[in-house]
Amino acid sequence: MPVQPPPAPPPRRRATDLNQAVQASRRAILVLAGVSAAINLLMLAPPLYMLTVYDRVLGTGRHETLILITLIAGLALLVLGLLDGLRAVVSVRVGCWLMDRLGPVFLDSGVRTRLQGDNSGGQGLRDLMQIQNFISSQGMNFLFDAPWTPVFVALIWLLHPTLGMVALVSALVLLALGIANEVVTRKPNTTSNFAQIAAMHQAEMTIRNAEVVRAMGMLPNLVARWRKSNDAAGKALRRSSETGGMIVGMTKFVRFFVQIAVLGAGAALVIAGETTPGVMIAASILLGRALQPVEMAMSGWRNVGTTRIAYNRLLGRLHGSPPETERTRLPSPLGYLVMDRVSFGVPGAKSLIVDEVSLAVRPGEAIAVIGPSASGKSTLCRMMVGIVQPIAGDVRLDGSELSHWDPVQLGHHIGYLPQDVELFPGTVRDNIARMGEVDDEAVVAAARLAEAHEMIQQLPEGYETQIGEAMLRLSGGQRQRIGLARAVYGDPKLIVLDEPNANLDQAGEAALSAAIDSLKSRGAALVIVGHRPSTLALADKILIMKGGRVEAFGPREEILQRMRAAANARPAEPGPNVPRRSPATDGR
Repeated sequence: MPVQPPPAPPPRRRATDLNQAVQASRRAILVLAGVSAAINLLMLAPPLYMLTVYDRVLGTGRHETLILITLIAGLALLVLGLLDGLRAVVSVRVGCWLMDRLGPVFLDSGVRTRLQGDNSGGQGLRDLMQIQNFISSQGMNFLFDAPWTPVFVALIWLLHPTLGMVALVSALVLLALGIANEVVTRKPNTTSNFAQIAAMHQAEMTIRNAEVVRAMGMLPNLVARWRKSNDAAGKALRRSSETGGMIVGMTKFVRFFVQIAVLGAGAALVIAGETTPGVMIAASILLGRALQPVEMAMSGWRNVGTTRIAYNRLLGRLHGSPPETERTRLPSPLGYLVMDRVSFGVPGAKSLIVDEVSLAVRPGEAIAVIGPSASGKSTLCRMMVGIVQPIAGDVRLDGSELSHWDPVQLGHHIGYLPQDVELFPGTVRDNIARMGEVDDEAVVAAARLAEAHEMIQQLPEGYETQIGEAMLRLSGGQRQRIGLARAVYGDPKLIVLDEPNANLDQAGEAALSAAIDSLKSRGAALVIVGHRPSTLALADKILIMKGGRVEAFGPREEILQRMRAAANARPAEPGPNVPRRSPATDGR
């Protein structure tokens, strides 16, 4: 029987940007650990001072010694305060550096996951902000201070074994309470966290669609749905907080009681002549310092749990949405677009949205895409500009598949006007310039090409008018004109317009026709989705889609002639006042 080779090891997961950022911040973490070590060493100054005063100064009555040790203790505490401030500064800078380093990564990941149908794209930035706040607020200081707890317990033991035993037992009791807190609150914390995210998402969607909500009286229904999600979050939060609160209360009781207990035990030892008052006071101070990190961890444990959940969620997001492969920059395209038997569908759906569609667009040529609703026109447009990838077939620009292009470079050569035009917070000028470096001459040229310059001049501040949330609200036609100017900014070679005249009046349609004619003369390849005669009049070819497939494609006059012939061949429907003849009345 042949010997089977050993199984191949599982492929190693690629280090994510989050892992790399954590590795890059190791030096800062080591600085924090070193500063924390110095702070904990300087915390020995108060117990040493009390030990010296009670056991030496009071016995000798030497003022010089008292003044000297007071100055030394004061200097030590001053350095301690400065180091504590330095630790706060370093923590804040590490948190800000992580946000600056990883913010673009998760913004990019959010955009790509949104294109895949995931509406939680912004959650990555919220999770990253949670980690930043945890670090910047020194929430992880107890992690650096906790290793010093055994050191302080050992010092108490050296002062007297009985006092050391009290300290050790109290530390173990607090540790057990901390483990119990983690065990009983982990699942409710996780449940509450995800339920809160779902409730917040529902609230954001309700507010975003305020006009529809108000117009159709949907608010009570949406509030009921939000309340259902919020109640689930509140139930888990109450269970976690109530249980954790009881454990934290027991923790405080244990800490305060053991400090009394160590003073009582120390007093008994002093009375028995086994130790000194200075040892008793020093042991009490050391025990308070030893137990402080444990109490800090307990009181802030929910914050720790939330941060851990956020970190794991970020790791999952990066593993599920790895960064795009860096692409070689290709020569600037001329605008030859070819789609060869492309198909697209949603997993689990019974039919394809786009089914084996083929077409070609040349520079200076315009194709009008028409068809009934849900015939795949908008999905076809998204494939043309690289928003979605076909599950079969190729989409090529100047012979290169769209997936082979660097997305940023490709975007500079593409103009896209979706059905729902969204503008970004900023000025009109910024929006036309695609939120990049503004070339005023190119912005005005794009606005003139889109026949939007005169309209923009009517705005309160012209091109400097602020738009977006809480700013000037534009009409649908104004947004569409500015969106068209953004689409033609930078002289793109391929321009895809999805229902560009949906919100335009007669003057706007005339301006759109002039813009399309000008773009064709400049050598741009255009694809226009629409049904109005003004759109078809400027098209060189017409593509008719139905049920995701091509029903007809060819030169405009040929397709229009076929459409007229089909309309004439279709039997006319009887008017509302013309009774239909039944077989029983035929032949009368």
